[in-house]
Amino acid sequence: MANKRILKRTINYVCSDLFAECIASSLYSGNSEAENTNALLVSILVMHNDFVRRVSHPEPGLKPKAYYKALTNDLNKQIDEIIGQINNIE
Repeated sequence: MANKRILKRTINYVCSDLFAECIASSLYSGNSEAENTNALLVSILVMHNDFVRRVSHPEPGLKPKAYYKALTNDLNKQIDEIIGQINNIE
């Protein structure tokens, strides 16, 4: 990522798309439980807040390039997990 602003914007876009996809998936699947969907929506919001906070306040003592590379790897892992959970709603 080129800078923090672009990284935050990417996190916002991805999380909003995941949120919309989760809602759409729960509406279009006939046997969805509301508790599971709500828990997944909450986990998306928590993930969003966590990663935006981590971008804004990096850990001291780490090199910035290594820190942001680890952050993007963690973000990609979280996104993959949430996509798997959304696929299980159907």
